[in-house]
Amino acid sequence: MKITVIGGTGLIGSRLVTALRGAGHEVVSAARSGGVDLTTGTGLDEALDGAHTVVDVTNSPTFDSASSDFFRTATENLLAAGERAGVRHQVALSIVGVDQVPQLDYYRAKTLQEDMLKQGSIPYSIVRATQFFEFVDGILSWTADDTTVRLPSTPLRPIAAAEVVAALAEVATGRPLDGTLDIAGPDVLPLDGLGRLTLSARGDARTVVTDEGAGPFALVEGDALTGGPGARTAHTRYEAWLGARS
Repeated sequence: MKITVIGGTGLIGSRLVTALRGAGHEVVSAARSGGVDLTTGTGLDEALDGAHTVVDVTNSPTFDSASSDFFRTATENLLAAGERAGVRHQVALSIVGVDQVPQLDYYRAKTLQEDMLKQGSIPYSIVRATQFFEFVDGILSWTADDTTVRLPSTPLRPIAAAEVVAALAEVATGRPLDGTLDIAGPDVLPLDGLGRLTLSARGDARTVVTDEGAGPFALVEGDALTGGPGARTAHTRYEAWLGARS
């Protein structure tokens, strides 16, 4: 099967390209650095030529209100190019609970992307994942200074990027879901607790202060980002993942 991975040089995309090639598929890794630009459509026809499936794992260059314009234009261009190329399956990586947090610009933008995929003419699959283990350090940096990290107790259910890649590979090589698959890590952890685990494993002496108004995750209500009982549960636990990297 010929598969084009849009965003094939990023954290998820590069691993997905490797996994799919290892399984014997013909894979095109498409990225802006290689001349494929979703916002202008440049290079898309060439990247999708002969592809059965397209997997979109791109991110907006910003997380503010401009992200909606990015995903609107990018998805329009990708769907149009897919129709021209005769693509039979469009797959997109999204975020668990994305439609439950309209307070966040980026989540509204990802919801728009999902809606456009659903309304398109090509059979589709959406894989929604919870927050990646690999992104926790970045989340902590948003509200950190030299001595403290301020975090709300927002419940998360983090997942290893490797398990997201495995789910994407399975979906991309299967029949279109014409629906959504939620995937989540095995444990629900409050964000402030995640911060403490992370700093302890890193030998970082900073103190985590629970602050329900700190950072963008303070806008999340309830357990919107945990996936609920219907999510497929991954196996790798955050503490084990941290320990393997200490």
